[in-house]
Amino acid sequence: MQAKVSWVDNLSFIGRSASGHAVVFDANSADSAAPSPMEMVLMSAGACSSVDVVSILQKARQQVQGCEVELTAERADSVPRVFTKIHLHFVVSGHDLSEKQVARAVDLSADKYCSVSIMLASSVAVSHSYSVNNANQANTSE
Repeated sequence: MQAKVSWVDNLSFIGRSASGHAVVFDANSADSAAPSPMEMVLMSAGACSSVDVVSILQKARQQVQGCEVELTAERADSVPRVFTKIHLHFVVSGHDLSEKQVARAVDLSADKYCSVSIMLASSVAVSHSYSVNNANQANTSE
């Protein structure tokens, strides 16, 4: 895998992947125009895990209509201000979703498939939970 990050102006940068995609990064300041690198890392964990959860549920023939992940993180007080805790809460919606299948998908992503979360978990306390929103009911697991 290869990528390139180039300075644009002020504290803005553009990253380009070898696959041809571009993303803008900015400093974590009041006038920033884009997410900070740490925000991108956090969102990458959510995106990676969400891809897994949706894919696993689709393969299990679940009628998924939506999947969001709410991410919260804590950072160290001193520089380099690394993440110390990350929590991913999945909100999965659809028709006749099996809570057991959602739990299985979240667990498989956390333990086996999501390379971003698994890489972060080697130095950060990463936790997961989920809510299932079926057409006429809602279930939550912490």
